[in-house]
Amino acid sequence: MVLKLPLPPFCSAQLVDDLVLERANGQNEVFFNVLAAEWRQRVEFYVAERGNPESVPDWPQVAAHRKKFINLYDHPGENSVQRPILEELRKRTLQICPSCGEDGTPNTLDHYLPKAEYPQFAVTPANLSPMCDICQGQKGSETVDDEGRRLYLHPYFDDFIAEQVLRLTIGRPLNAPESFSLDPDPDLPEDIKALVVRHIGGLDLEKRYGPYFRDQYIRLLRLAQNARDKDQDFRALLPLFKEHHLDRGPNAWIHLFYAAVVDDAELVDYLADEELEEMR
Repeated sequence: MVLKLPLPPFCSAQLVDDLVLERANGQNEVFFNVLAAEWRQRVEFYVAERGNPESVPDWPQVAAHRKKFINLYDHPGENSVQRPILEELRKRTLQICPSCGEDGTPNTLDHYLPKAEYPQFAVTPANLSPMCDICQGQKGSETVDDEGRRLYLHPYFDDFIAEQVLRLTIGRPLNAPESFSLDPDPDLPEDIKALVVRHIGGLDLEKRYGPYFRDQYIRLLRLAQNARDKDQDFRALLPLFKEHHLDRGPNAWIHLFYAAVVDDAELVDYLADEELEEMR
């Protein structure tokens, strides 16, 4: 579902200094000079608070001038200081979306704190991460729930997502499971479990992962039958499949699937020994 990413190798606070300096003698020189010190402090606070909207405030003073900040992102000049940084962040090197874990190269950058509400972070590298179009559409501009608790995991700052935080449960009957459910790992602290649940709900992942896991289950049945036809030990193959898919990340959908299979002793017995029926 989620992928831990390294923090971009750019100093978010230094970028503020560079942007202000670049605007010297320009039409917005006075505007940015007046705000420079506080802008830098707010960016430093964002990083210190790990982007948490529960503690990072908006900036009412610049609300009427948000376009000046947003234009830094939407229309970077050819030789601007932020352009090469944005280009580097947009490089399409990932194979799964860090926010949902679905296969496919994410082709957009997400503002963890939305640029319309937090324009001061429009080009802050620590606030920008790759995301698939579906996730970005679902995420929208909400950052906290009605109780003021943050809604989404942060791919740069939530260190615990470097480990598997979700457990898939494959329903019954085994010849055609009626359900596939994702839940937080039971060993997670309660507050982290609640955050993971909010993340799943906010991105509407339940509707998205069901068809995927169903297709994988059909493939699993075929793999099991093919292994039997070749007199291969399917029990021994399953941990290898799980380990192979771990390369995509512990919370990638394909790894979650095979982790669930390996941990389900009844299912492993069914795949290895019992008569298999083709799932339709």
